Amino acid sequence: MNPELIDTLVVENTTTIVFVILDGIGGLPHPDTGRTELETAVTPNLDSLARQSICGILDPIGYGITPGSGPAHFALFGYDPVIHNVGRGLLTAAGIEFAMKEGDLYARVNFATADEKGMITDRRAGRIDTETCARLCRRLNEHLTGTAGADVLFVPEKEHRALLVLRGDNLREEITDTDPELTGKPPRVPRATVPEAETTRRLIEEVTARARRVLAAELRANTILLRGFARFREYRTFEGRFGLKALAIANYPMYRGIARLLGMTVHPVTASVRDQFGSLRENFRRYHFFFLHVKATDARGEDGNFDGKVKAIEEIDSLIPEVVALKPDVLVITGDHSTPAVMASHSWHPVPVLLSSALCRPDAVMHFGERDCITGGLGRLPMVYLMGLALAHARRLSKFGA
Repeated sequence: MNPELIDTLVVENTTTIVFVILDGIGGLPHPDTGRTELETAVTPNLDSLARQSICGILDPIGYGITPGSGPAHFALFGYDPVIHNVGRGLLTAAGIEFAMKEGDLYARVNFATADEKGMITDRRAGRIDTETCARLCRRLNEHLTGTAGADVLFVPEKEHRALLVLRGDNLREEITDTDPELTGKPPRVPRATVPEAETTRRLIEEVTARARRVLAAELRANTILLRGFARFREYRTFEGRFGLKALAIANYPMYRGIARLLGMTVHPVTASVRDQFGSLRENFRRYHFFFLHVKATDARGEDGNFDGKVKAIEEIDSLIPEVVALKPDVLVITGDHSTPAVMASHSWHPVPVLLSSALCRPDAVMHFGERDCITGGLGRLPMVYLMGLALAHARRLSKFGA
């Protein structure tokens, strides 16, 4: 079924939908206990909500495909993640509110650590602080002026992350990443995937080599890794498709960028997860749709910190009653993808989901976890169809056909 079929069925209503997205929530069993992070965590509130909801598991892209956060979030919002896939660079640019121009080429930068042989030992440079990232960007900008073929600008994002902007003529985005996605390997050489991108490829190779020379004396952030090359493009807005006035409550730039590209209002960054839930409460009567994004679950998973991810889940569980008390017409709790701590990376495993609504058919699920949710009434379905289910339960879709 075409996921955009729902666009033709949208009707006006005043009902409210809340998506609480626990980034990277899916996990794998700990070798010592046989339980995942969700199954290990003490989650009385999520479990109680699951018993009143309809549950299932979602495949962000397709069977066996490990998703990036970008396409997974597009799927969550009902945009086909393959058709609407976009490089991480554009999401980063939108997320930090960079003044984008037609023809610019963007890439996500990771400051990283390489050993004397050029092998990557830490893809995140020890998660350097944002102040250090800004200092490194200023230094690169000072030394990379005069690059042939384009203006070059490094813009700090957060911690070890930055944005690379190339501004010139006829720049192409069909370039492979230099990030090997693993330690113990050297950065990849950028490759043009179409002949027309070869000039851009050579430019990127020059920028990368010069940047590494500038950073060579740094103890941790002595190299850069690039991924997600993308030029600016426009998307059909969330409100235009679904008639939903939407607020995004997300603290990390990339997720703010996705929301901004889809025309959502983006709430100012908050100091804590608890403040994010407070912002939901304060704005609840002003919008029809809320996207509340929690990053800690994914960050602890990527760090390989099983116990830390469990604690992050338990903190969110303690805040769930605040959402339930608002009585949204539809409440969805899920993740964008799995980030098992035992893998310390994204994975292809489907993610649990619960949908709470006065119009749902509660199933027999007793615990919000992977093994329980797979038995739920939603079964296993593509993530891109979740938005249609939320709209239907919010009485925002009309009948199809006569």
